[in-house]
Amino acid sequence: MAVVKPFKAMRFNCCSKELTEIVCPPYDIISEEERLAFIAKNEHNIIRLELPKEGENPYATAGNVLSDWLSNNVLAKDEKAGYYVYSIDFTVKGETKTVRGIVARVKIEEFSKGVVLPHEETLSKAKEDRLNLMKATNCNFSQIYCLYMQDLTIEGIVNAQTNRTPDVEITDAEGLVHRLWIIDDEDACANISKCFEDKKLYIADGHHRYETALNYRNYLRSEGKAVPGDACDDIMMFLADMGQEGLVVFPTHRIVRDLENFDAEKLLEDAKSDFDLIENIPVADAEKELETLYNNGKIAFAMYAGGETVTIMVCKTCGVCEDVMCGSAALRGLDVTVLHTMVLEKGLGIDKENMAKQINLTYTKVAEEAYNSVKEGKANCSFILNPTRVDEIRDVALAGEKMPQKSTYFYPKLITGLVMNKID
Repeated sequence: MAVVKPFKAMRFNCCSKELTEIVCPPYDIISEEERLAFIAKNEHNIIRLELPKEGENPYATAGNVLSDWLSNNVLAKDEKAGYYVYSIDFTVKGETKTVRGIVARVKIEEFSKGVVLPHEETLSKAKEDRLNLMKATNCNFSQIYCLYMQDLTIEGIVNAQTNRTPDVEITDAEGLVHRLWIIDDEDACANISKCFEDKKLYIADGHHRYETALNYRNYLRSEGKAVPGDACDDIMMFLADMGQEGLVVFPTHRIVRDLENFDAEKLLEDAKSDFDLIENIPVADAEKELETLYNNGKIAFAMYAGGETVTIMVCKTCGVCEDVMCGSAALRGLDVTVLHTMVLEKGLGIDKENMAKQINLTYTKVAEEAYNSVKEGKANCSFILNPTRVDEIRDVALAGEKMPQKSTYFYPKLITGLVMNKID
């Protein structure tokens, strides 16, 4: 099903020490202060291409910078097409883990074909920004993060590669170790490509960029600048085995703001028909209590409206959404779906359009930020969630459905600038 190909990656032509100063985290988690600091440290930082802000037309500026760097050999394409095994060593909750996958070019398919499957809704503003950047640069500077079902042949090839010294190794500012092994043996590459022919790919992170790539391909075709089979038919992806232990998903918490006549007591009282309420849980214990409920298979989240405690809302039945929303059991059984449908929409009147435009709802992966926004009077309340399981992501995608936007946060994020795809 999936058409996966080796490619000649565009990479920085420098030593590992300088590369550490040139790569950066994903553009959408970088503040303006951080962006400027990256550039001040090294003028060749990839952020100048991935998140341009300079000039009257920042996108055109990025295109000019890219041309200059290619002309001056700051960036260069590898001579041979290959696959790139990429691993990240990281620590979470005191435990050291490794996540790894293969960076490849993958044929873009409409979601309706069931080859590449999304799992959450997207925001239109982000897609417009990424499309403008692609038009100006003809590049993928970062990978779409995708999952696939376990394949022992692929695992064997990857294991064989990672037993040797990596071609690239750097440690980023957070202490995460990034390694890259290049596979350019033609037989090995052909074997990998063949293994993916019967695979479905599940987007873990990068929905906006994938939809943008579809729009960019269609734009080029409509302008007569491309035909089927051209390089714009492909996008760069990081393909990770869904069964590996190193996959970590963090929750994304909800912050509700700027609601008139917000009444926390009334909201909780009205919710009693659908939820059992566990009240007066100390803020410091909230995530531990939620984790226990999570491990027991319960649908639950914590509401914080100020003070020193939270109220944990536990769904009375797994099918509580059946009378309110349509969709598969996989979608209705998610904490985040129940929160959005039964509390944000039904209880607070925040509809899907409002959520998409982030009028009264914003997101954070840091629970402390969710609490502080309420304590500081910047928000009415916040909701602390458990993470979504990887198998839940798969099941929703297989059902042809999408979770609410910002339902997952895969950690760690893939670094930007290690491997890039120039669309010739």
